[in-house]
Amino acid sequence: MKNILLCFLGLFIIGIVLGDSCFLEISPSRVVVKFGDPVSVSCVASRPVRVLGWESIIGASHTQHDLSVQWQVDSLTDWIEEPICYGVFFTAPRQCEEKLNLVLYKKPDSVSIRLNHTSPLVEGRKYQLLCEVQNVAPVQYLVLRWYRGQNEVYNHSFSELSTAIPVQVSSTLLIVPNRADDGAQYRCEAELELGAEGPQPSPTVQSEDLSIAVQYPPEFPSPEEEILEISEDGDMRLNCIAVGNPPPVYTWSSSNLQEKVDNQPVLKAALLGPGVYTCTASNILGKRSKQFVIKHKSKGV
Repeated sequence: MKNILLCFLGLFIIGIVLGDSCFLEISPSRVVVKFGDPVSVSCVASRPVRVLGWESIIGASHTQHDLSVQWQVDSLTDWIEEPICYGVFFTAPRQCEEKLNLVLYKKPDSVSIRLNHTSPLVEGRKYQLLCEVQNVAPVQYLVLRWYRGQNEVYNHSFSELSTAIPVQVSSTLLIVPNRADDGAQYRCEAELELGAEGPQPSPTVQSEDLSIAVQYPPEFPSPEEEILEISEDGDMRLNCIAVGNPPPVYTWSSSNLQEKVDNQPVLKAALLGPGVYTCTASNILGKRSKQFVIKHKSKGV
């Protein structure tokens, strides 16, 4: 009795193994097709078959007794197509099927970048750049890459999504600009990473460059007090040029100045008497001051 049970159990296990073996092979096993392009895939049975065919919305076909059958479409435009190769055999397992791993893709219609802010950017504050991608599929293979100049600064993938039809997606980049970012150019690129079976290089669409302007308060290249010892015919100058955006305006103050000096960043020292001169550079974001001390040398010294 025990031997009979063991034999029955062995046959049961063999039946499961045979049932799990489909004897069908799809070639290629994974297909990546551009929307509207033709596609052709073969399904081959490795043992005698009664009927072998493809079940699909478009291009369904079948053959009797032949060990190979083609699934062929002249222009693939069906986003929900899921072709299945099936075989009906003479012996157990009587029927089995294999699903084609099909990826139908479409490059974005457009990729655009914009700033979620209307007034000028100010140094040290937070802003968001927005990248929008129109009509791309399948989105789970999409990677959005952000660039500042030629350097990639961030990338955003959508692998958690699974829809097959074209969709619109977006990505944001948080920036805190400083004065070095004034005039910097940002762009984003949408890349479909479709694997080894997909086109090489990967299909990519990029946005136009977005140039940003950053406002910041004036700053002197050398803010330290300057002491100048000059002769009366010397050609030295008081250089108060500062860097700022908007461009700074300048005012001078000193007990030695007989009249107001308007918006002159550079004064000729030889025309001024000995004393302390204070230059102030200012714009809408702030102001900075710098002092100059003039000491005249006597002739012949």
